[in-house]
Amino acid sequence: MKKIGVLTSGGDSPGMNAAIRAVVRKAIYHEMEVYGIQYGFAGLLSNDIEKLEIGDVGDIIHRGGTKLYTARCEEFKTPEGRQKAVENLNAVGIEGLIVIGGDGSFRGAEKLTEIGFPTIGVPGTIDNDIPGTDYTIGFDTALNTVINAIDKIRDTATSHERTYVIEVMGRNAGDLALWSGLADGAETILIPEEEYSMDDIIKRLRRGHERGKKHSIIIVAEGVGSGPDVGQKIKEATELETRVTVLGHIQRGGSPTGYDRVLASRLGSNAVELLLNGVAGCMVGIINNKVVHRGISEVLSEKHQIDKEMYRLSQELSI
Repeated sequence: MKKIGVLTSGGDSPGMNAAIRAVVRKAIYHEMEVYGIQYGFAGLLSNDIEKLEIGDVGDIIHRGGTKLYTARCEEFKTPEGRQKAVENLNAVGIEGLIVIGGDGSFRGAEKLTEIGFPTIGVPGTIDNDIPGTDYTIGFDTALNTVINAIDKIRDTATSHERTYVIEVMGRNAGDLALWSGLADGAETILIPEEEYSMDDIIKRLRRGHERGKKHSIIIVAEGVGSGPDVGQKIKEATELETRVTVLGHIQRGGSPTGYDRVLASRLGSNAVELLLNGVAGCMVGIINNKVVHRGISEVLSEKHQIDKEMYRLSQELSI
């Protein structure tokens, strides 16, 4: 294999640029040509493809977002759209493709593999919701962004003796909420993987208030519902002064942490090695700090699981 392509798709995550850099430099080290596809799968259809040299990925390892940009593409979901994408790749002479993104991006990679085009997936999403890997690129950075925000909010909550409800991202996965809630000592953590009762939340708040607790932090994963709705219910039931903060897209940006830079470098490099060795239709991941790979179809057939032991611990420590 002498020519490969790389694209980023779906929501951006810190560390994507580090992964792009690793793909380009690893490939060039092995005397391969690398082509960057702009705007994800949409760029495959619009033929927005350019050759990348070593200098093109210089000074990007520390930058958030993605140098290659990202976009949604409905046309690619059709058989005709995917066939056009392959034709455009073949016209340039690209023999394999590395897709950096989340499960939606992997479904596109799976479809390309099914019609005979060698593709490897690299998990890049702040949600950490991809089976087959302990961590996805961007999760650690987003987690630290959330923790930093909660730390600041707790200062105000303490000063004004308020209850704060903080809504965090994560789509249908509760990892960001669980990890940040445990790290910041939140009194209650609501995640989509576990049922909850508003009555239990109210009882916990009242119990804390009766023993002299002056403030509380409640973390709500967006997959559970609306932070403002939860805040309103608490305010109506307890008459405690309650405020709501929706952190929003601030969680997706920023310079990647050291962990995300190293993870992205390892996974991006391994993706190139797989293509060199004739392996396709796989996702690279990290398990027990070892780089592994599994079939994309197998990964997509599984459901993301939360660490239930960690969830129980969060409840035990927030009494």
